[in-house]
Amino acid sequence: MQRTSRLDDKLARIRRDPAGCKEFLICDAKDPDMARGIAALGTVRDAEGRERPATRTQFLETVRAIVRQDIVDLMLLSPYNLHRLAIEEKIFEGSGMARAARVNDTTEIWLPRHGAYRQSASRPFRTADLSRVMFGGREPKPGVIGADLGLYSLTFVNDVEADHRTLTAYNDFRAECNALGFRHFLEVFNPNVGTLEGEDIGAFVNDCIVRCLAGIDRDAAPIFLKVAYNGPRAMEELVAYDDEMIVGVLGGAAGTTRDTFELLFQAKRYGARLALFGRKINQAEAPLDLIEILRAVADDQIDPREAVALYHDRMAEMSIRPHRTIEDDQVITQPSLRS
Repeated sequence: MQRTSRLDDKLARIRRDPAGCKEFLICDAKDPDMARGIAALGTVRDAEGRERPATRTQFLETVRAIVRQDIVDLMLLSPYNLHRLAIEEKIFEGSGMARAARVNDTTEIWLPRHGAYRQSASRPFRTADLSRVMFGGREPKPGVIGADLGLYSLTFVNDVEADHRTLTAYNDFRAECNALGFRHFLEVFNPNVGTLEGEDIGAFVNDCIVRCLAGIDRDAAPIFLKVAYNGPRAMEELVAYDDEMIVGVLGGAAGTTRDTFELLFQAKRYGARLALFGRKINQAEAPLDLIEILRAVADDQIDPREAVALYHDRMAEMSIRPHRTIEDDQVITQPSLRS
C-alpha cells in the first residue's frame, strides 16, 4: 500500500466526527487526455498572444509544479501520465499528496472534436489495467509504485438497458478491485440524454446513487463520491442521507473565476466535503495562484467575490493577461449556483 496521504488523514477525521470536523479537501483532475484529445490539456499563448493547444510536455510541467506547491490533497491523472510521473519520475515520493488514476472512460467522456458520442446514452468502457496502474506491470509486486486508488465514473440515464450495462460493468470492476486491494472513488454524472430537467435531475441521481451503493458493504464501497452540483436541495439531501458517505462535487465547465470560487463556497455550505476541479484549474491563467486562493476560500479566510479580486490582483502583478475583465469574471454563469 502507499503510505498514508493527507487525503486519507482528512477523510479519517471526517468519518470520526462528521458533524464537527471542518476539513474540506481540494483535488485536481489532471486527466483530461482521457476525454478530449489534442485540445484536452489547455492552451498557451505564443509571443504574439495567440492561443494554441498546450503540449504534453507543458502540461506535465504544470502538474510537477502543483505537486511541488503541495496544497492540493489529491492529484488525479490518466494512467499514461501517472506511469510517467509516479513510476518513472517518482515525483510523489516525500509528498503528502495522494495520487489516483482515472480507471474507466465511458462514452460520456468521449469528446473528440466533431464527435457525436454524447448524443447517445453513455456506455461503459475501460481502457485501464488496474494491475499496471498499481505496479507498473501485470504481476503484483511488493509495494504500490503507481496508485492504489482510482476514479470510476457512472452515468445513469433512466433507461433500463443502458443502466443495466453500466451497473454490470461496475460490479465487474469492483470484483477486480477486491482481488487486487485497489480502492476507488465514484463519480456520478448527470444523465447525458433523456428528458429530466431542473430539480428532477438531482433527485434522480441521488436515488440512483443510494440504490446502487445499498448492495455494497463498507469495505468495498467507494471512499467518497464525486457528483455534479445540482443546487442546495439536492446536495443537502444526499449529504444528510448517510453520514458515512463523504460527498464531493465535480468542477464541470470552466466558467468564470467567480463560478470556480462560488462552486466551492456553496458546495461546502450545503455539506460537501471536497471539490475535484478539472477544467477550472487546467484552463486558468495562473493555476498555482488559483489553487492557493481556493484553499483560502475552503478555509473560510476569504469569500468568492474577494477571491476573484485577489486573483486578478495576482495576475496584474505577474503581467498575465486575463481571459476576462474583472467585471465579467465576477459574473456567476452556472445556473445551479444561482439557486
